[in-house]
Amino acid sequence: MKLLGHKVVLAEEMARVEKLNSNKEQAFMENAGAAVARVVETFYPKQKITLFVGKGNNGGDAYAAGVCLLQKGFSVAAFPFFSLESCSPLSKMQHERFIQAGGTLTAEVKEGVILDGLVGTGFKGKAEGVLKEAIDLANNSKLPIIAIDIPSGVNGTTGAVETVAIYATKTVYLGLAKLGLFFKEGWNHTGEPVFGDFGLPKESIEEAKQKAYLISEENLKAFFPPPKRDQHKYERGYVVALAGSSSMAGAAILSSFSTLRAGAGIVRLFHFNEMDMAGVPEIIHEKIDAESQEKILNELKRAKAAFIGPGLGRTKEAEALTSFFLNNVQVPVVIDADALYFLSQNPSFKIPSHAVLTPHHGEMEKLLGKKYKDHLELLDAAQKFVEEKSITLVLKGSPTCILHPKASPLIIPRGTPGMATAGSGDVLTGIIAAFLAHGHDPFTAASLGVYFHALAGELAAKEHTSYSLIASDIIEALPKALAPYIN
Repeated sequence: MKLLGHKVVLAEEMARVEKLNSNKEQAFMENAGAAVARVVETFYPKQKITLFVGKGNNGGDAYAAGVCLLQKGFSVAAFPFFSLESCSPLSKMQHERFIQAGGTLTAEVKEGVILDGLVGTGFKGKAEGVLKEAIDLANNSKLPIIAIDIPSGVNGTTGAVETVAIYATKTVYLGLAKLGLFFKEGWNHTGEPVFGDFGLPKESIEEAKQKAYLISEENLKAFFPPPKRDQHKYERGYVVALAGSSSMAGAAILSSFSTLRAGAGIVRLFHFNEMDMAGVPEIIHEKIDAESQEKILNELKRAKAAFIGPGLGRTKEAEALTSFFLNNVQVPVVIDADALYFLSQNPSFKIPSHAVLTPHHGEMEKLLGKKYKDHLELLDAAQKFVEEKSITLVLKGSPTCILHPKASPLIIPRGTPGMATAGSGDVLTGIIAAFLAHGHDPFTAASLGVYFHALAGELAAKEHTSYSLIASDIIEALPKALAPYIN
């Protein structure tokens, strides 16, 4: 599938794969150093580089990166936190290469960029003693930090941080991404994940057992064919929505307007009670009641996609129409917010197989009828739910995961903390609905929707900051997010 990018594996699986290629350890380390150096050169040209070096092979990777950076004209100094005698054989070898290349040693860091080579993906437990002091020193420096493979102190499989861990600006994951980068505390420490190729053979990559995938950003342009010059609004995509009530008009407006901004040609919004829609003239809207079933059904027959739930309310009337809607919708549909609530309260309600459900973690637990102690357990339970119901599910969070039957989860490692704001999820619902209306299958529509929602959030945060970001800012940033991908 074009959407599937690099595999995400357990740290133990990566160790197994590397062990199968143990005769290439030195070449792998030097390739890893070159990959990290390329990232430094791309993002931090002409900066002074300080290597924070541990005693294992992660420290060897740092020395190897230092050699490459010296060859590129960088000023590089290594800050070793352990005696050379206690280091791994490969790390000792790379230390000698570094010194011979003109590298120097230091016991301080004041400027430039830090390369974190303290401990790697095999680390488990608590960062204590010298290791904790080194991590604290790096974090307190307030300098940009590039972590090699994983931020030191983060468990590569679970993402747990038991004491302290590096707060990386960027993490260069080598070969295959490690699951711990994205879950528990790991995601708070990873910064921007960047791929680094260290020469792992193609057959080893294919054989590795993944727990998830990352989205393939370089392939996204293929999902946007040039628009036909003679197309009309219904060809661009007609979306029918059941959302909104007088006390929660904003949710319906945000979801409907984002559907249009994401490229749908027409949106017809059915809503309860009177709502002030004067500010959004592009949205066709109509007040409904319990007797409006035939009207809704007629429009669903003409639509290419639908969504239900944002701001709908939790009245008996809304519950009855939700049941009717789900029993009769024949087009792909996004189910969100209050519609998810009704599903959690009524297990007998039909969930169409062409549906995309978009719960956050709390809503997912209500659907499952159980609380979970961590994200990984919830993810596994959600995957079982997806298999049972044969639907696509967007497990909203940081990062968000897309789940689909008989497939590994797809992780979208984008977004900004500012997106944790009222209405952000409603905007996502509309974007996914638009991609469904374009004819994409539910998994593709959900994946594209989450990605461009997150990218628009990042762009909006650059203008408004994460502190001041609101949901409508995401909608306004959508054209800028989509522009580079439109053919």
